[in-house]
Amino acid sequence: MPTILITGAAGGIGTMLRSRLARPGRVLRLLDVAPVDSPGQSEEVVTASVTDLAAMTAACDGADAVIHLGGVPSEGPWARIIDVNINGTYVVFEAARRTGVPRVIYASSNHAVGFSPRESFPVPDYAYPAPDTYYGVSKAAGEATAALYARRYGMDAICIRILSCFERPRNTRMLSTWLSPDDAGRLFEACLTTPKPGFRLAYGVSANTRGGFVSLAEAEALGYQPRDDAEVYAAEVIAVHGEPAPDDPALRYLGGEFTFPALDADNLS
Repeated sequence: MPTILITGAAGGIGTMLRSRLARPGRVLRLLDVAPVDSPGQSEEVVTASVTDLAAMTAACDGADAVIHLGGVPSEGPWARIIDVNINGTYVVFEAARRTGVPRVIYASSNHAVGFSPRESFPVPDYAYPAPDTYYGVSKAAGEATAALYARRYGMDAICIRILSCFERPRNTRMLSTWLSPDDAGRLFEACLTTPKPGFRLAYGVSANTRGGFVSLAEAEALGYQPRDDAEVYAAEVIAVHGEPAPDDPALRYLGGEFTFPALDADNLS
């Protein structure tokens, strides 16, 4: 019976994925420092931090794959980002190596390449890191860690640069960057089941009419077939936020508002 360990399982994406990755004969092992709501019959709950190597090694024991979502989900002070996002990602890969888990799927972010300018759209698969924040730096570091463990230890390691994964688009920019919950499920399922991927890096976004920010070639090569389109929400989003102006600074770079001065180091506490 295959067991999938999901770190950060109590978070937004982790909660979305639980029902969408459930399969007969599959166990989802849900790890977080926060409480996990209403575990089902084919779910196991582990209360632990991704920074605890002993706990992570125990959690990885017997797992067939790890989906690593755990971490600080946005920008934060450097010390916090290092501890949870960078060291925590190392701990996850090292625990997987020690216990023989053959595959880790790492939730990276478009913020690893957030300073990719609009002129470069669609940002290609495997684009060189251009992080927009300490958070983006941590995601680039996680991708490098995945590459190391894939090449040195033969682990299958897939990094997904997720754009905007929410129940529905929250602003006009997300009409281009939205990853629907159902498409997120399709993408992670493809990553779990594609044969012998080795090291791969792909973007996570739906088939949005206003898309074109990033390449979908590598995600599709993994077997991902997006079906959802943020355009179904366009009228209500635009009614609240207005049509996006061509010179909107949030559209200047892939990272949007993460590139704004509000997230400069002196403004972090």
